[in-house]
Amino acid sequence: MRSKRLCFFVLFFFSLLVELNRAQNNKRTEVHIGVVADVGTSYSDGAMLCVNLSLADFYSSHPHFQTRLVVNIGDSREDVVGAASATLELIKNNQVKAILGPWSSMQAHFLIEISQKAQVPLVTYAATSPSLTSLRSPYFFRATYEDSFQVDAIKAIIKLFGWREVVPVYIDNTFGEGIMPRLTDALQEINVRIPYRSVIAQNATDHEISLELLKMMTMPTRVFVVHMYSSLASRFFIKANEIGLMEPGYVWILTNGVADELPWMNEMSIEAMEGVLGVKTYIQKSKNLDNFKARWRKRFSTMELSVYGLWAYDAITALAIAIEEAGIDDLTFSNADPRRNVSELESLGLSQYGPKLLKTLSRVKFKGLAGDFRFINGQLQPSMFEIINVVGTGEKSIGFWTEENGLVKTLNQKPRSMSALSTWKNHLKQITWPGEAESVPRGWEIPTNGKKLRIGVPKRAGFTDLVRVTRDPITNSTSVTGFCIEFFEAVIRAMPYDVSYEFIPFEKRNGKAAGDYNDLVHQVYLGRYDAVVGDTTILANRSSYVDFTFPFIKSGVGLIAPIKDQVKRDSFTFLKPLSWKLWLTSFGFFFIVGITVWALEHRVNPDFRGPPNYQASTILWFAFSTMVFAPRERVFSFGARILVIAWYFVVLVLTQSYTASLASLLTSQQLHPTITSMSSLLERGERVGYQRTSFIFGKLKEAGFSPSTLVAFDTPEECDELLRNGPEKGGISAAFLETPYLRLLLGQYCNTYKMVEEPFNIDGFGFVFPIGSPLVADVSRAILKVAESPKAMELERAWFKKKEERCPDPVTNPDPNPSLTSRQLGVDSFWLLFLIVFVVCIITLGKLTLCFLWKTEGNRFWKWKWKEFQQRDNDSYINQVEMSPCSSSRPIPDNN
Repeated sequence: MRSKRLCFFVLFFFSLLVELNRAQNNKRTEVHIGVVADVGTSYSDGAMLCVNLSLADFYSSHPHFQTRLVVNIGDSREDVVGAASATLELIKNNQVKAILGPWSSMQAHFLIEISQKAQVPLVTYAATSPSLTSLRSPYFFRATYEDSFQVDAIKAIIKLFGWREVVPVYIDNTFGEGIMPRLTDALQEINVRIPYRSVIAQNATDHEISLELLKMMTMPTRVFVVHMYSSLASRFFIKANEIGLMEPGYVWILTNGVADELPWMNEMSIEAMEGVLGVKTYIQKSKNLDNFKARWRKRFSTMELSVYGLWAYDAITALAIAIEEAGIDDLTFSNADPRRNVSELESLGLSQYGPKLLKTLSRVKFKGLAGDFRFINGQLQPSMFEIINVVGTGEKSIGFWTEENGLVKTLNQKPRSMSALSTWKNHLKQITWPGEAESVPRGWEIPTNGKKLRIGVPKRAGFTDLVRVTRDPITNSTSVTGFCIEFFEAVIRAMPYDVSYEFIPFEKRNGKAAGDYNDLVHQVYLGRYDAVVGDTTILANRSSYVDFTFPFIKSGVGLIAPIKDQVKRDSFTFLKPLSWKLWLTSFGFFFIVGITVWALEHRVNPDFRGPPNYQASTILWFAFSTMVFAPRERVFSFGARILVIAWYFVVLVLTQSYTASLASLLTSQQLHPTITSMSSLLERGERVGYQRTSFIFGKLKEAGFSPSTLVAFDTPEECDELLRNGPEKGGISAAFLETPYLRLLLGQYCNTYKMVEEPFNIDGFGFVFPIGSPLVADVSRAILKVAESPKAMELERAWFKKKEERCPDPVTNPDPNPSLTSRQLGVDSFWLLFLIVFVVCIITLGKLTLCFLWKTEGNRFWKWKWKEFQQRDNDSYINQVEMSPCSSSRPIPDNN
């Protein structure tokens, strides 16, 4: 070890002297700075060479600068205490004006306190933990990217592929834990759950790593974000490959803590990481960078150039610029009082140069090898990251993440939104997944060596067509059947992977009732069940502590009530088809038509003459005989015939309408519910029923029902008995049931009850899983597949249609013979016909009157006119025909 360190010092100072002698023509003011490094390690040695080259390049291009940095190296010996000791020594003995380093975030914690105490700026090029920012020291500068900056890139990858669960795997120290708060918040923003955190000790043995990997294998989550040192990651992935966690289905995402150091890892480690994704620090290409890399390969061909070396190159350049700008005034320290007994930290004194250097360093801005160099809030701000994929013994770039455009294949690519038509191939290049999987891993699956899903099912007392739990008394085995169970089994068969499960009935415990469905759902939240399958209603209050799948059957809360025939049949039923106004109008027109026909036929038709009582009876007979279209008297005059024809039509319409209405009244039942709405029940304070162990009880109380008016039932038979008894006999007036139960009840008791209202809307029945379970999304997709397949109709027919075949379902199918409210026929339906008959009567009577008055113009007294009207009209053509010898009829003698 000593020989290695000696070789490094000789190499470093020899190179430094050569480059400085070449760059300096005149002696300049020397300003001492300190570098705290893990001397002898490949990464620190590479960074120190970059520091040397940076100073040589900078002063060769700025020969006019009056200051020259003198580097003093402090060996931290890869230890926190060693780093603190080296820093104290550099400040106390060398009076350095700034410190570059250290390498690790744990070392930086102590160095920040020392630098602030001594007012010496600390510039780190490798400490990336976000926790360092929380120390809020103005003398701390981070010439690198904070780890939390890459979290948005990781979040974008996870969101792109739709993974719902992620397990962070990180080293158990400040570096590993620093990223976790920001990573957790970012995943919560896209609704991704962290079910478990895998913490690996820095000095963990291979056996301890294997135990942790075996534990991860038994869990369903298959997406892991790895944040640790490259040295630990190397051993970790070799063990993961041996155990089988690099097979198809697994997803590994590396942070830049590992991705940036892949060139330093051996081939065996990289081969074990085949298919891993990584977020890598992106260094923009430039001519200066290409020239520097060429010089590096020429001088140090056996050593890899890392991004930390580039940051070290830029950091020492920034210090050189800031010190030149700050000048050389007051480079001293104000030492503590030597007579006081103080600690070593307090004896450092204060750098008088520190506050001035702090200001100039905060203003430094230039184009460095690693990109634009500028401190914002004491640290560099990245604008993009490169996404890599480990393939073979190397890596390939598959895309970039930028703050403006998100994930893109190339930097000049136009951004594409995460729309339904967008796929991951629009954002990233082709990916090689672990185990050379051909498709994107789902990110979650049931472990083959894991336990079966424990699925709770309710044990119902009634409505067992939905869920039925039976136990064999001989074998004590449990059988679970029903519509909900068979639908779930069909859904599992439609899943893209196998799911093993077992049904566990949720029934009475210790002789007491197990509780309602809220209690059953709560068992999933408590972890006693992995899921609940059955007639479980999706409710807002339940979804606060469990997740529901899409509803596999629609539901709602319906109000049912008994129905009865509202038509009262008695001895006067024959009068009900017509309203009393229509009856009176019809009878009135019978007399009007009879009298009008008599007046028109009296002087010309012997059938309408005779004694007064005979004529009166003729009028009545003729009028009412028209109801059956069989009057005995003949009609001779033209006007009378027109009137009779019009009246026959009216009578035909009336009799046909009356016949149809009476037939409907006597033969068909006009069924109507006894209750029409929930509001009427509330107004009258009626007793109502509800399903026991259901959420309906709470809904009814919220609606205003008194608990004393609510009666619980379990089975359809109990509901039927309560409804038949009615409130008078201790029963109920109506009942509230969810739609699936209502369908079963109405199918069992056909034409006895009817749903009159659906006062509460609910989403339906769904399967229950713990919050964040990835099974929810997969099961929901499978539910949609089953619902759109013939299997759904088959199950519907098997469990519901059997009862509905003999009685149409009033909820899903319209009643082919609906019960309609009867309506009496009134004058409004026939007024036009009556008007026509009345007009014909007026016209014919008017004509008769005018003609008679014209003929009897000489008789000025109405008495003589009436006598004249009683005589036969000898001038009439009809009377002449009647008195002819050929006429076979004999006139009836006038006895008037």
